Amino acid sequence: MNGSAVLTCKDLTIGYRNQKTGMKEVSKNLNLLLNPGELVCLVGPNGSGKSTLIRTLTGIQPPLSGEVVLLGKKIADHGPEEKAKTLSVVLTTPVETGFMTAFDIVALGRFPHTNWAGRLTEDDNEVILSAIASVGASDLTHRFIHEMSDGERQKVMIARALAQEPVLMVLDEPTAFLDLPHKIETMRILRSVARSTGKAILLSTHDLNLAIRCADRLWIIDRHGTLISGIPEDLVISGIFGSAFGIHGVSFDPVRGEFAIPIEKKGTFVLEAQKSVEQIWTWYALERIGYLPAEGGMGDITVTIRNDGGKTMWEIRTGAVAEECASIAELIESISAFDRSRGDLY
Repeated sequence: MNGSAVLTCKDLTIGYRNQKTGMKEVSKNLNLLLNPGELVCLVGPNGSGKSTLIRTLTGIQPPLSGEVVLLGKKIADHGPEEKAKTLSVVLTTPVETGFMTAFDIVALGRFPHTNWAGRLTEDDNEVILSAIASVGASDLTHRFIHEMSDGERQKVMIARALAQEPVLMVLDEPTAFLDLPHKIETMRILRSVARSTGKAILLSTHDLNLAIRCADRLWIIDRHGTLISGIPEDLVISGIFGSAFGIHGVSFDPVRGEFAIPIEKKGTFVLEAQKSVEQIWTWYALERIGYLPAEGGMGDITVTIRNDGGKTMWEIRTGAVAEECASIAELIESISAFDRSRGDLY
């Protein structure tokens, strides 16, 4: 184990104990560490044990065996105040706080640092405003939480966690209720916080494409409870990432770094074009409608992209017939007409 790590797990087994079924192991033999300034994404299929691991690492749920060590001390031995100054947790549950402003919510993060009366000092106020600013939410400071969008509320909850001034932040599905732009913004904020403050950040997520592109390290739990840790690129190249999420009929594309919808093949294409945005999206469009790249340079259709006086044009050739199109939509319509003329060959 790394002596400078914020959090370490040694021979950890996670799971449940109850009177009816006894002990149920979810994952075992976990030896993990979280370093300062590191953003780690915990990913895995539904039911693989991500939430159980989060609860165990944060001391909410005891381990079946092994130990979790936070700053050199077993997490179970941390008192409530000590733990609150070291660790902050942001859960998936939507915020229901009534008539409280963003400032009020973030101020709750200062509770471990205030006196018995809970009175905020000038320094506390500075920390609160700095936390709000660091997540790009200064314009929300005096707005009521119930008037905010899900994305705005999530910013406030991250700011509240920052205001605790912890060394470790743990977030359970922080992007669960957000649209794609706000998912990206939230991940950008968390990565920036890890880089600028040196905090260790662990988050669980189902947003696999974002995890690959944003995380310093991935913790992958597969359907059998096996956990593998590594940097995203190594896990993709080795095939470990794709195999952990294997679903019949769905495959992971290691080149694009995303899961692909199976293509129902209709034909093959040759695409003649310079590398460009148009070339990339034409390729995607052809695959979407069931055309795959031809092997050996001979396809059912040949598409040429060229610039005609500053305007992009697409030419499609099917045998001896050529047709010009002014957009990808026109190109697809021309291919559909070609498909109808020759019948279903595949």
